[in-house]
Amino acid sequence: MMRLTVLSLLLLLAGCTAAWSAVGCDLNDPDRDVARLFPESTGYKTIYTSILKKGGEKMLSTVETRLGDKFKGIYETIEVPYTIYEIYANKKKIGYIHGVNQKGQFGGIQVFVVLDLEGTIKGFYIQKMTSQYAGRLRDAKFGRQFIGLTLKDFDHYDVVSGHASGKVEAIKNPAPEAEADFRAALRATKKNLILMDEFVYSAQPSPSSQEVPKK
Repeated sequence: MMRLTVLSLLLLLAGCTAAWSAVGCDLNDPDRDVARLFPESTGYKTIYTSILKKGGEKMLSTVETRLGDKFKGIYETIEVPYTIYEIYANKKKIGYIHGVNQKGQFGGIQVFVVLDLEGTIKGFYIQKMTSQYAGRLRDAKFGRQFIGLTLKDFDHYDVVSGHASGKVEAIKNPAPEAEADFRAALRATKKNLILMDEFVYSAQPSPSSQEVPKK
């Protein structure tokens, strides 16, 4: 009986580990949030993908090299699902919204970027952050500092040392007491832009061939 109980517990833990290993990042209320983050939108299409599905170990190695850091923890496994919101104005695609999970000082952080068709940030949104200073980092004034930045700008940000140059260096931390979470938000943004480049921009078909969304 004891062996059966232990075995059942181990199987349960194994199942939980498998579930925890794939932590996705979705908008809490896509209809509301898309309309708020992309006011000119009239519809959107939801696309689900993962590093495992798109390129496996080879893509993971490429992403880690571009990030300058290894993926680690439950938020950064190869099978983590990513949700890409493809945004439309009538029949024309106008951009994307994409979020990632990132480990912060006291828990997970969910960072979304609003992107145009060229990969330039049009909006920045922290959906979730566990910190007594979350209010300052989630404030719109902080998010506006990211508008107009691209992956090329974040290429000059070292996610390990926190050293930055150029436009990213100009981003001011509104909560110096939460330096770890500030750096986590920057790392999440760079990771987000790299993933979008790998998933979308590097192999994006011409605008005329885009599918019209059904909503």
